[in-house]
Amino acid sequence: MSKVIQLDEATFKTEVLEGKGVVLVDFWASWCGPCKMLGPILEELSEEVTANICKVNVDEYSGLAAEYGIRSIPTMIVFKDGEKVDQLVGLMQKPALKEKIESY
Repeated sequence: MSKVIQLDEATFKTEVLEGKGVVLVDFWASWCGPCKMLGPILEELSEEVTANICKVNVDEYSGLAAEYGIRSIPTMIVFKDGEKVDQLVGLMQKPALKEKIESY
């Protein structure tokens, strides 16, 4: 069962900015082809890594996308203990993404 968390402005603050540990936030949209391809990869990873995997729909929460300077999607931002530590742009394959997440 997927552990991917869908975020809005309020839950972004509690899950990401006030959270402990590593959190990967995927900024995506339903019309984005690469985003659709990334979705199942993130669902699988949510079962395999200790990091929290979260998603923000940029069409619904454009304020969050603007706040983090999202210009293309998919863009994933890695947070550790509430601080941004990395930004990944574009579709990544599961092994590379898993290795990246586990490096934090």
